[in-house]
Amino acid sequence: MAPVWERVAACRLCAPRFAATATRHGPRPVVWFQPGARLLIASQAPGARAHESGIPFRDPSGERLREWMAVSEEEFYDKSRIAIVPMGFCFPGYDAAGSDIPPPAVCAQTWRNEAMGALPDIELTLVVGGTAQAWHLGRGAVTERVRNWRDHAPAVFALPHPSWRNTAWLKKNPWFAAEVLPALRARVREVLDA
Repeated sequence: MAPVWERVAACRLCAPRFAATATRHGPRPVVWFQPGARLLIASQAPGARAHESGIPFRDPSGERLREWMAVSEEEFYDKSRIAIVPMGFCFPGYDAAGSDIPPPAVCAQTWRNEAMGALPDIELTLVVGGTAQAWHLGRGAVTERVRNWRDHAPAVFALPHPSWRNTAWLKKNPWFAAEVLPALRARVREVLDA
């Protein structure tokens, strides 16, 4: 049997679902993990730019996430060090109003456990956004999970999504930059430099 990352890359399970969206796109799984990685970014789903490029977080959200982590673009995209495994491997599309559609649950139900099993060396997981947090940490509010980051550290950090849409959240919650980011950056360095 082919490795899980190759089978995910070939998945077309959601073709009818994506064809019915306002974007009418086909599946294009964005697969960015391999065994040996020590840091996992558990995210939501690729955006439209990642769908086009085949590279996760190749957008302003990725720039903000790399800034939060204090890593270079080269480090961020080194699959031997950092795995990026979203809850949905494909861009879910937009609805008729132009809003993001949540990642289809069937993707995580089909692939998540096997993908996680292919990453036995993970020492730090960054759980980015509400959908990923619900899967990894259970139900709860994003702000409270992020505020209570010490409950899961040093193995897990819950983070808000780095989207520009969350700029107001960041301004409303200055403790995130003051408390969480320094601890996150120190832990990222510890894991990547070991």
